[in-house]
Amino acid sequence: MRDDQAHRLSVAPMMDWTDRHCRVLHRTLTSRALLYTEMLTTGAILHGDRARLLAFSAAEHPVALQLGGSDAGDLVAAARIGEAEGYDEINLNVGCPSDRVQSGRFGACLMREPELVAECMAAIGAAVKVPATVKCRIGVDEQEPEESLFRLVDLCAQAGVTTFIVHARKAWLKGLSPKENRDVPPLDYDLVHRLKRERPELTIAINGGIGSLEEALPHLEVMDGVMLGRAAYHTPGLLGQVDRLVFGQGEDVDAFQAVERYRGYIADQLARGTHLAAMTRHMLGLFHGMPGARTWRRILTVEGVKAGAGLEVVDAALAAVLGAQDERRLRGLEAGQAA
Repeated sequence: MRDDQAHRLSVAPMMDWTDRHCRVLHRTLTSRALLYTEMLTTGAILHGDRARLLAFSAAEHPVALQLGGSDAGDLVAAARIGEAEGYDEINLNVGCPSDRVQSGRFGACLMREPELVAECMAAIGAAVKVPATVKCRIGVDEQEPEESLFRLVDLCAQAGVTTFIVHARKAWLKGLSPKENRDVPPLDYDLVHRLKRERPELTIAINGGIGSLEEALPHLEVMDGVMLGRAAYHTPGLLGQVDRLVFGQGEDVDAFQAVERYRGYIADQLARGTHLAAMTRHMLGLFHGMPGARTWRRILTVEGVKAGAGLEVVDAALAAVLGAQDERRLRGLEAGQAA
């Protein structure tokens, strides 16, 4: 079950990245952070391979299902399915700027239709018992963020939504690629901070451009939560400090402990026919900044994709990291003796 503090630190829904294998890895590092699925469209859930799309491990809790869509009936049906599958929260994507979501009338283009978003959220909220939340941008294209953000939030709040995750950038649907939309539009943290000040009764988490826990902590002095995206994915080791620094309990988990905890999951999935690379691709940044990190990435990338690759690849990569660290320690001792 999702606890009331889960939004203090969450890992963003990221297409092609935050699949179930990634979420289990992240859970080995933090027991408290809220994890999100990739955005799943209502059409995929209602008409696709539901078992494959929605499957997740019990270890992932608390975990939220993010939906993409704009038809209230389809969203209600998908939300009910997600709740029945055991997800702890249903989140509506009102922020993704990709071409595909524009043609499908969901994601960031819904910032232009706040009444529709509120209608959809009211329907979802009435249909499920788990929290129904919104993740949005501060505006799109020529919208004035002070107007577009506050109007969306106020209408959704009137519809019963109490939790919002705000990516503190506009989305430029005309002229910028989805990749550029993650970096080019300027960040406006002050506006999101102001939203929290002026709507204190709502739970507001901030997202966008936050590259480390050190950058996240000041936001937590004024916001209810921080959502980390690419920083959590590319340098997952930082999640090992979340429980202590953000939630005030638990001990840090280092990268070696995470590998040991993930190892059992890898073995189980290999036995079920999952390819090793489907799991190890999420581990590439685990030893970021540490001796042996480059060799770790190389072994997992080159050997992990080969047919029949198994735990021996992970063990070889881990041995390379340990060897690099031992070599650095030895050099340090020799330097100390020489001095």
